[in-house]
Amino acid sequence: MEKKDVLGSTPTKARHPRALYVLFLTEMWERFAYYLMVGILLLYLIDDKTGGKGLSQDLGADIVGSFIALVYLTPFIGGLLADRHLGYIKSIFLGGSLMALGYFGLSIPGNTALFVSLGMIIVGNGFFKPNISTLLGNIYNREELRPLKDNAYNIFYMGINVGAFICNFVAAYLRNKYGWGYAFAAAGVGLIIGLIVLAMNLSKVREGDVKKAVQREDMPTSKIFGVVFLPAIIAAIIGWFLPTLLFHKPLMGSQASDAFIFACLPVIAFYVSLYVRAKGQDKKGIGALLFIFAISVVFWTIYNLNSTAYTLWAEKYTDRTLSPTTQKITGSIGALQTVSDKPRWVNKVDAQLVEVKDGSPIVRLDSMMEVKQAGEKQETVKTIFGITANGNRIDTASKVVQVQGPDPYFNNVPPDQRPGGNEVKLMNTELFQSINPLFIVALTLIFVPFFSYLRTKGKEPSTASKFGMALFICGLSALVMVFAVMSVPSVYTHKTSPIWLWMTYGVFTVSEIFLSPIGLSLVSKLAPARLTALLMGGWFLSTSIGGKIAGIMTSYWDDFSDKKIFFLILVVAAFIGGILIYSRLKSLNEIVREKTGSA
Repeated sequence: MEKKDVLGSTPTKARHPRALYVLFLTEMWERFAYYLMVGILLLYLIDDKTGGKGLSQDLGADIVGSFIALVYLTPFIGGLLADRHLGYIKSIFLGGSLMALGYFGLSIPGNTALFVSLGMIIVGNGFFKPNISTLLGNIYNREELRPLKDNAYNIFYMGINVGAFICNFVAAYLRNKYGWGYAFAAAGVGLIIGLIVLAMNLSKVREGDVKKAVQREDMPTSKIFGVVFLPAIIAAIIGWFLPTLLFHKPLMGSQASDAFIFACLPVIAFYVSLYVRAKGQDKKGIGALLFIFAISVVFWTIYNLNSTAYTLWAEKYTDRTLSPTTQKITGSIGALQTVSDKPRWVNKVDAQLVEVKDGSPIVRLDSMMEVKQAGEKQETVKTIFGITANGNRIDTASKVVQVQGPDPYFNNVPPDQRPGGNEVKLMNTELFQSINPLFIVALTLIFVPFFSYLRTKGKEPSTASKFGMALFICGLSALVMVFAVMSVPSVYTHKTSPIWLWMTYGVFTVSEIFLSPIGLSLVSKLAPARLTALLMGGWFLSTSIGGKIAGIMTSYWDDFSDKKIFFLILVVAAFIGGILIYSRLKSLNEIVREKTGSA
């Protein structure tokens, strides 16, 4: 993914134009905004204590998974429209404006504002994400700047990582001190700053705003929409209604998940048809790409656990207490939460930390309401799906039972380790999201020179081999979490050390460095010229499906009573993916060599 792309550099006497630093700052602020929002989104959706939505854990994970899936699907459309119709600068401002409105909208109460805002961010990201990188590449197509292009992208992506690192500290401070709305609004402010930087320096970047004329061999935009997107929209509508009508419940846990999976079917069928109709070298290249796209879904599933399952792990199963020194440093930037084990009304959980519900249906008029029964604490009714009867909805979900107890953080802290009525300061959960970009910067300084050294010795692994290694390494990152589960007597009675999250992020970052720069590069190398944009969309589709699978898996988190099984599924899937890559390594290397002259 673009946040993690790391490219080498080429020495040259030419100097970088000021356009690089303009786009660096613009992208830094945009990624600051995006990663701030996505880092706290699940926490906000499931929070029922400090002004969050109070949704169930499975519904929150499903919403985040759907959001991530769509965020990585729209760049193909936005890039295509910018290439042929809108131009890059106009698309960047359009996308940035939509996203800023979406971030500000998230600070407005109400479910309508929530979903409209997420929709605006999804559409806006489609126009912004692919086009700022393309704009930079176009500027470096000048003859004297071409030797500096790789180095320029290296600098550019460092800006992305800076934004991704600092945003979580801002989010923690604002939501602790002022509330969720201020944190989301800060994302909107950050994006506006980025757009202002770009607007004030348009003269420095305008040379890269060149539309690409449609070639005779290119598929017309209208045909792309007719054969790819229209069938997907129709399939999504069918998927939303049909399984629930036939089976009285969604197949994949929610109607949104069913709709997404159904929508993917005609798109996948279209890509398969490209392979079937292709001939000669085109057939080999398309076949290799589709094979790699399918395998990479496993990688992107594990990657996107960062915003879903790993966020839950940090929130509920990780010891977030700090040493006095670390607490003083973290407290100075307002990134500490205060909890206490003094009894108060909290949601009742069973021995596996699953919320206990009373099972009685509730007649209601809106999607969320508070009810009060005689002698009972006021409870929040949560619902996902209901039926209409006599003008009212019958909630087929149920009330969460409330009891007197300590803050939920202490649900899996042994009684003898609780503070005895005193307050405890904890590190904010979202700060763990900053580990990943921190490792990217640190490990890049190791692996880029290492690969350069191997290249000089003629021993650098081939592109396909790196891809296979990445699958095994990301599987090892999930294996780290298996050991995390085993590190305590039970994750339902004891917190695990934060070192396990540091380790899994560290191992996974190595796999990102091996794989992330490869995907789009392989597309550009192996795709027939007339199908490059469509096959770029295939890479984004695999990313999108991975994000959705991560959300679906996390929505079933409570069904995995033994959490080791959750992570072992990922380990096995990744290792199988790596084995499949290596089983075709020779043919993949030959295909890449035939197309580019080197593997």
